[in-house]
Amino acid sequence: MELLLIFLGVLGILVGLYGVVVPVLPGLLFIWLGTAGTLLAHRADATAWTVAAVLTVLFLVGTAATVVLPTRTGIQGGASPRSFLFAAIGGVIGFFVLPVLGFLVGALSGLLLGEKQRLGAWPEARNSTWRVLRAYGIGVGIELVLGLTMAVTWLATVLLRG
Repeated sequence: MELLLIFLGVLGILVGLYGVVVPVLPGLLFIWLGTAGTLLAHRADATAWTVAAVLTVLFLVGTAATVVLPTRTGIQGGASPRSFLFAAIGGVIGFFVLPVLGFLVGALSGLLLGEKQRLGAWPEARNSTWRVLRAYGIGVGIELVLGLTMAVTWLATVLLRG
């Protein structure tokens, strides 16, 4: 594989891993673009398409984990769609007010306020928000493992194909 494509693949992986850990960038998307994109750009044969399909499945599963787990946990705990709307608004505001971690801080603050409004008491709102945050952390862990799996799959493919 050409050196430029390898560089772009590694860059996509590194930026993506950063984005998985610090919710500023769509981490798995960068990893997927860096891995599947460089494989297909180099040689779009059956092997590249097969590995790209595997990478796409890993990308979709990881992305779903960070969205589905916290949402499902919140809904099972009784969180209302309005609370999640507060979280989304808080995340957007936080992203612009406090760069890098503002999205997460804003989303959690919005969720906490929404849950306080729904439940009427701070202790119950904190418990509900904590459950969602734990589920989000598990989703990020899954996303990180899948991102690393994507990176190793890409590296193995690059080394085996020469």
